[in-house]
Amino acid sequence: MKRVTQTESCDECGGRLRTTENEVVCEECGLVVGEDSIDRGPEWRHLENGDNRRRTGAPLERSRHDRGLSTRIGFGTGTEVTGERQRQLVRMRRQHNRARFSSKAERNKAYGFTEIRRLVSSLSLPTPVREQSCTLFESAQHEDLLCGRSLEGFSAATVYATCRVQSIARTMDEVVTQARANKSELKAAYDALNRELGLPIGPISPVEYLPRYTSELELQADIESRAREYATWLRESGRIGGKNPSGVAAACLYRAAYDHGVDVTQTEVADLANVSRMTIRSTATELKKYR
Repeated sequence: MKRVTQTESCDECGGRLRTTENEVVCEECGLVVGEDSIDRGPEWRHLENGDNRRRTGAPLERSRHDRGLSTRIGFGTGTEVTGERQRQLVRMRRQHNRARFSSKAERNKAYGFTEIRRLVSSLSLPTPVREQSCTLFESAQHEDLLCGRSLEGFSAATVYATCRVQSIARTMDEVVTQARANKSELKAAYDALNRELGLPIGPISPVEYLPRYTSELELQADIESRAREYATWLRESGRIGGKNPSGVAAACLYRAAYDHGVDVTQTEVADLANVSRMTIRSTATELKKYR
């Protein structure tokens, strides 16, 4: 910005200059002599209760072990360095990486959070699932539930448990497919979470699976609506006790597609829900009683 003193005048008309918040303007002809668009004051956030606070830096992330506050010595593409300075940076980077974690527990938490973020992204789950899964993993670590168990299994179990708590239709087999743990490791970790932390988990309704299965089978909305009627009738009449809700949803879609004359085989819906054809056939036979 051009500095203007009291003795200076407009270069065009010789008029008097007036300084505003970020501009120097001639009062006679309106010429902008100088401007400064940089806000040099603090960034304030005004709340309704009158509390003013400074807000600086990036937002905190619950899904990172350090809340996103730590820094790293990267491998940037800026000015190239050679010789002794380059070797010094390599040593600094190595020591910095070693000092990132203050304990083994902190390192385990960072690894678990990384695995949770990868799983949530692979399963196309929303951000709240990621945040709550990380919180659940930290609670499990605080209760010493990780001792003797797989970190990958606990990471997958927290994602699956969060989906169950939030009534998001994801089966254990779907989580295992994307996880770096087998089903037995996931089930052992999930049982420990449910037993020790008392998670508010209830059965998932087959209705929760219908939108995703309808999309994957490329069926119409009226077929989904009909399948929703079937699933609601089965639940209200108490006919789905002990049955896999994913298989029930697939069977309802199969029956609804049959009613609309759409060619969908039992093998297709069974493979989609990861159940046997017998499961689809038995539930579809039960739906013949629907009036």
